[in-house]
Amino acid sequence: MKQLIIFAHPNPDSLNGHIKNVLVAHLEQNGHEIMVRDLYELGFNPVLSLTDLSGQLQGSVADDVAIEQDWIRWAERITFIYPIWWTGLPAIMKGYIDRVFSYGFAYSYTGGVQEGLLKGKEVVIINSHGKSHEEYLANGLGPALSLAADKGMYSYCGLKIVQHLFLDKADRARSEGIKNWEVQVKAIFN
Repeated sequence: MKQLIIFAHPNPDSLNGHIKNVLVAHLEQNGHEIMVRDLYELGFNPVLSLTDLSGQLQGSVADDVAIEQDWIRWAERITFIYPIWWTGLPAIMKGYIDRVFSYGFAYSYTGGVQEGLLKGKEVVIINSHGKSHEEYLANGLGPALSLAADKGMYSYCGLKIVQHLFLDKADRARSEGIKNWEVQVKAIFN
């Protein structure tokens, strides 16, 4: 399977970086084709400009966006790995979605009806966050995190969500918990 990993964390030695490395090794061992797009390493420009907006409406995108769209076209499964900061995506990941998942590429409107254009592709989302699952459930943010990402971005564009995995209390992770997450991540891809 053609596996695209879109990674957004400024520290390659972070928990997110570790999970990415575990996933890459697992996919390699199982014969998958893999491409990793590390947004910080690429220096991806997350700012949606007026030029970007105008171009999207005319079916034209910047060169850096075209490269990312080509990788998405290539992929059969896309895995996003990023932390939850301030109950949302890191700015670089949000900008990636804003610029790359553009009108005419990821979605369109026909007769006023929205249509996702990335049908036939699967998506896995892996997020770390500092709070516990219980805290997010108690304050109502747990379901909101899933709803905003799953419905508001990924399935909106026609992607089939295979799994959305939340790694809670990530800032206090111990080796046993990390090993458990490694097993969970590998199981998604078996």
